[in-house]
Amino acid sequence: MIKCDQCEFCEIGPDGKKIFKCDPFSNVKEPECIAKWQLIRLDMLLASYQTMLQSYGRLAPLQDKIFKYVQREINEMEESDQWKLDPEEDEDQDSPWPT
Repeated sequence: MIKCDQCEFCEIGPDGKKIFKCDPFSNVKEPECIAKWQLIRLDMLLASYQTMLQSYGRLAPLQDKIFKYVQREINEMEESDQWKLDPEEDEDQDSPWPT
């Protein structure tokens, strides 16, 4: 099995980071290259997911405040519309038995 460092499709950047120019659909040297490529992509996907979770974690307190504000507004709207309903009708509707 060839190491990625020795492959012609791998370049090492100025910071020592490996840059892969290989494409699993067109220029694969060995079958193991596809497995390596999948691991690299999986690692990138995991890093993206962790970044997304961190950003959601920063938004969580703001979301809680928004939910509380909206709930308070809904409760106030319901209380302000309470005068429109007849309390005796509410009691009749709550009863499962006809009167």
